Amino acid sequence: MKNTIGNNFSITLFGESHGKAIGAVLDGVPSGIAVDEAFIARQMEKRKGINSISTPRREVDTVKILSGVFEGRTTGTPICFMVENTDIKSKDYSLTKDLARPGHADYTAEKRYGGFQDYRGGGHFSGRLTAPLVAAGALALSMLREKGIEIATHISSCGEIKDREFGNLAEDIRQLENLSFPVLSEKAGKEILSYIEKAKKEGDSVGGTLTTVVTGMPAGVGEPWFDSVESMLSHGLFSIPGVKGVEFGKGFGFAEMMGSDANDEFTVVDGEIVTVTNNNGGINGGITNGMPIEFTVAVKPTPSIYKKQNTVNFKTAQSAELEINGRHDPAIIHRARVVVDSVTAIILCDLLITRFGTQFFGK
Repeated sequence: MKNTIGNNFSITLFGESHGKAIGAVLDGVPSGIAVDEAFIARQMEKRKGINSISTPRREVDTVKILSGVFEGRTTGTPICFMVENTDIKSKDYSLTKDLARPGHADYTAEKRYGGFQDYRGGGHFSGRLTAPLVAAGALALSMLREKGIEIATHISSCGEIKDREFGNLAEDIRQLENLSFPVLSEKAGKEILSYIEKAKKEGDSVGGTLTTVVTGMPAGVGEPWFDSVESMLSHGLFSIPGVKGVEFGKGFGFAEMMGSDANDEFTVVDGEIVTVTNNNGGINGGITNGMPIEFTVAVKPTPSIYKKQNTVNFKTAQSAELEINGRHDPAIIHRARVVVDSVTAIILCDLLITRFGTQFFGK
């Protein structure tokens, strides 16, 4: 089982949803980087559920740093982040442990690990493991901010409801930094909340899209083929539970455009080479061009729903009906935005260190 991503700046995940703890080991971090534990805590808060539209499971999610940090700064050795699991109700899963929950990894885990997997709460496949991703990502975000690189994500759509697009990037990034429910339009935010609450009352769930912008990335980062910026980011983003689509810039919209409309013409503004439009999302030939990186991810509806569903018992190979209990989210898009920010930061740190070395971060 491979649980590591990254070349020169890598992260390894460990733990299960209902085990004693979950965590991550971040390797390749330059020495001397300041570790802001208050910022890590704020990032962890963004991942937590919001009252009626999230799971009743309430974890404290206090991050413990076990290694790699001394007197508030990184030592250059692997950093281990650990988050204890405290609010566990495993009996909710024992009654249906042999039933393949539609949309979940129960059946594929059974085939991959021969019945030895931890089924409780999805085990190692659970979105619970995004918690240490956020903890490690907070450090990566801090490193990028020191170099003037900012990342922000908002809910761009939920069902047929759409948030406004990014406008003034500096202002929008500051606005999203302080929002627990990441939308740019107050009206869209209220409509999306109502839509999620309606789905919850019906025992159902909803998905949506998240759009991310990265400002301040220097031009010339990335490789032309297998380690292109799109390839590396997609590798990380598709590892987030529930993400089923990724597009950069206009993405699938390019299929409906003419080349004369799709191409981003170059110009010079205040002595800097820029493009007039940003249809390609800040990337040409797999390499950053200095414009903001923009991409959108599609997040599927939470597969755990309270409606009765047809399935099979994978131990007996017989048909069965499934009606789940337990604690589940009717939507995860609002909680997933900080995970997207975190994974993006980790991947970008890896790309930057690969291109410029650890000296890029000034230590």
